[in-house]
Amino acid sequence: MWFKNVRVYTLSAPLTTDLAVWEQALSEFKFTPLSAQEAVKVGFSFPLHTSIQHYSHACQEIIFFALKRQEKILPAAVINEEMQPKIEAMEQEKGRSLSRKEKQSLKEELQLALLPRAFSRSSLTQGYYDPSNQWLVINSSSASKAEDVLALLRKALGSLPALPWLDNHKLTQQLQFWLQNKELPKGFEQGADVELKAPDEGGAKVKFSNHLLTTEDVQTHLEDKLVTSISLQQPDGLSLQITDDGGIKKLKFHDLLTAENDELGWDDLVARLDADLILMTSALNQALLNIRQQIGSENTD
Repeated sequence: MWFKNVRVYTLSAPLTTDLAVWEQALSEFKFTPLSAQEAVKVGFSFPLHTSIQHYSHACQEIIFFALKRQEKILPAAVINEEMQPKIEAMEQEKGRSLSRKEKQSLKEELQLALLPRAFSRSSLTQGYYDPSNQWLVINSSSASKAEDVLALLRKALGSLPALPWLDNHKLTQQLQFWLQNKELPKGFEQGADVELKAPDEGGAKVKFSNHLLTTEDVQTHLEDKLVTSISLQQPDGLSLQITDDGGIKKLKFHDLLTAENDELGWDDLVARLDADLILMTSALNQALLNIRQQIGSENTD
């Protein structure tokens, strides 16, 4: 349940915190398995554990939810192998090459025919609503996957006034300062990874991993490039990588933090999961708050 990558969205109007309303709303869009002829299916699933069959879960007023996605896997190589003899046969019959439109139509027919034989793959994207900070935190590095979660939430709840949690222009400016080890968010230190990209059409890129970022060979790139991603860390809390579009990647919680509830064991699954959720959301929310506050502050030399 410890999140690994997050997308954050602020809300311009509060959502209900009535868990019964959430449960009813999400259950109306619950996940059901793919049928033989379906390629993709999404729906809400159980956020904590398959044995805890509730579509929403409240822990210290924070509401957790999860979107399950199931899709059929049809490798391009398999489709092409099936298509080639059919294309050859049709071209011989017609006495000409098939048009692009005809090939696309044939491909779609083949995909439909192959679906019942295809393997399926499932994924679970968890998230939570924090009413005290008025934001949604989605456990995904992908903006499109996070948007899928928001889209279904919007259908279920009827309204979801969600916006990106950071001003991208201010964030871009601040990333330059963080690479210079200036104006870091409260409680954070500079990490050891950074990626930069030139703003011109060619877009030359450079990446440093496991590197001291204050050295001249790194800092000179600020003369003609913009920081697109940089890692930050807390001594005994968490470490993360923040990107220029506001995404949080490579989120890791310190071993001292994740082991704090080990003495509780797993006899009471809900109690243990709740204890871990409290630890995770407390550390993550504070980190996000510190970052947002710093982005909103004035840059200084």
